[in-house]
Amino acid sequence: MFQIDIYHEIINSSHNRCSKYGVEKNISCPSRILEKKEFNITTRRNSQLIKIARPFMEILYDFLKGSGFSLYLTDKNGVVLTIIGDEDIIEDQTKMGIVEGSDMSEKSAGTNGIGTAIYENCSLQIVGEEHFIKVFHVWTCSSAIIHSEEGDIIGCLNLTGGRQLAHPHTLGLVVAGVKSIENHLKVEKTQKELFKAHQYLNKVMNSLNLGIFTVDTEGIVKAINNSACDMMNIKEEEVINKNVDIVLDNWKYILGQLKSGQSYEDREIIYSDKKKRFNLNVYPIKDKDENITGMVGIFKDMQNIYNLVNKYIGRTAKYTFKDIIGGSEEVLRLKEQSKNIANSPSTVLIQGESGTGKELIAQSIHNNSDRRNNSFVAINCGAIPKSLIESELFGYEEGAFTGAKRGGCAGKFELASGGTLFLDEIGEMPLDMQVNLLRVLQEGCITRIGGNKCINVNVRIIASTNKNLKKEVEKGTFRDDLYYRLSVIPIYIPPLRERLGDIEILIQHFLKIKAIKLGKSIPRIRENIYEQLLNYNWPGNVRELENCIENIVNMDGNTSFSFDNKALVRERNNSSSINLEYDMCSLEELEKRAIVVCIDNCEGNITKSCRILGINRSTLYAKIKKYKITHSV
Repeated sequence: MFQIDIYHEIINSSHNRCSKYGVEKNISCPSRILEKKEFNITTRRNSQLIKIARPFMEILYDFLKGSGFSLYLTDKNGVVLTIIGDEDIIEDQTKMGIVEGSDMSEKSAGTNGIGTAIYENCSLQIVGEEHFIKVFHVWTCSSAIIHSEEGDIIGCLNLTGGRQLAHPHTLGLVVAGVKSIENHLKVEKTQKELFKAHQYLNKVMNSLNLGIFTVDTEGIVKAINNSACDMMNIKEEEVINKNVDIVLDNWKYILGQLKSGQSYEDREIIYSDKKKRFNLNVYPIKDKDENITGMVGIFKDMQNIYNLVNKYIGRTAKYTFKDIIGGSEEVLRLKEQSKNIANSPSTVLIQGESGTGKELIAQSIHNNSDRRNNSFVAINCGAIPKSLIESELFGYEEGAFTGAKRGGCAGKFELASGGTLFLDEIGEMPLDMQVNLLRVLQEGCITRIGGNKCINVNVRIIASTNKNLKKEVEKGTFRDDLYYRLSVIPIYIPPLRERLGDIEILIQHFLKIKAIKLGKSIPRIRENIYEQLLNYNWPGNVRELENCIENIVNMDGNTSFSFDNKALVRERNNSSSINLEYDMCSLEELEKRAIVVCIDNCEGNITKSCRILGINRSTLYAKIKKYKITHSV
């Protein structure tokens, strides 16, 4: 309560302000009452305040019912938002213009409990003649300001009755009511913030590509996100408030480890009978006293981890069909065939000499398929010791053998699941491993070494070899059933010596990229060296040519490369290059002899023979058929 002198000072100051505002003492009602549209806007703006304050006003009125009082709630400007009171009192106040929408500020209604309390930002009681407007002298008003959590004025609660009912306790009752309203506003704000935080948390949890669930110490699942439900093919309602055994069958063991201070991180688990493998981390949830009240489990689909690992350690295909350089009929036909079968799930067997670009074709097929966004994993079957190839392909479980990593290790099949597994030099695979590989190709699942559970894998197999696998089958070093299983789509890559016109194209291509790589300008190749490049047999194929051109760029157009005696005869205009017996014969016989000698000198190389004879491949084959030439070509 105010001291008397301070209270009188507040009343006098208010009266002086009202005079300056030009408020008439003899008016019969407040000078401003809001129209319906404006009042509706005001109530909508203050709907939260009304919603919270109204129940407390009803509680207060239960104590005052029939005692001649009414309760007003106003906004921060003094506009009446809602009224509760005895009917006769409300009727009398209505005659004086005190209704919902009335502006009870000092400028509109002179000195009164509401307007003056808002101006002074304090709780006070005004009785009888202390009101500025004479018509209000019959009332006593007890008003208390409602503040936000930040201390701003957001409204006013007023208790009005006949002046004869004035009592200090009525102001105390209003102040107590305001405190309850303010406390509830804080609670409401906290609940809103908690709800908002909950919504944010849910949105974050459900946007993560991680399975997340929480469980209490009794093993009851309290929360689970969408990713977890998708990974385990379950619905949220099937697990919420249910036993965690549905999700994690060894939770008691894990809880015991956490309570003993141990961690449970980066463990591989197989979920139920669905044969899905996950990486699991479980962390304790603690209260302020460090007591464990539950656990949060975070698990990731191992296939997603494998894809991520493959991405960052280079297990991706970087080459496409655009990287296959050449314009020969053989290369164009090879690219067209490979593009046509790229989307097929069938196994591919790529055959060709060393250095022809078998992995280049394999990567291009992968990148032109619907598996392009998944892993491309390559393994050289001839470069891994026989004792290790099984673990490389199929992986192993923890403790499978001495030196096995903790938690086990995924094999190439698991790493490539969803993508492509390239088995390079498949002809070098040991016979006993060929049996295991055939079983995987037939069943679509693998079992890790030391494990007993079958893991489903979705892998497209592309194999390659520089061997003649049919001859290997005849020799007994390669299984015929695996050969036929692998060669569903056989692809043959021709050697460079059979690719008419491609040597020139490849020389220009490698000159450019090697000059860029070495930071040098493209050199001018001496004519005699260029002739040797064109005439050389290139037993190492494109790889050998690439290395030779890098040598030339390093040596500014010269070379230390040895072409030795593998160069082909390429003298087109020198008749001495083909030694023919010039006895009397027909032109057809002479042509036949020329073809036979040329093919012999070119060691059966049709491409070089065509180049020397100056005819295309189809013409040469037609003449071979015409003259019934039986030389092996």
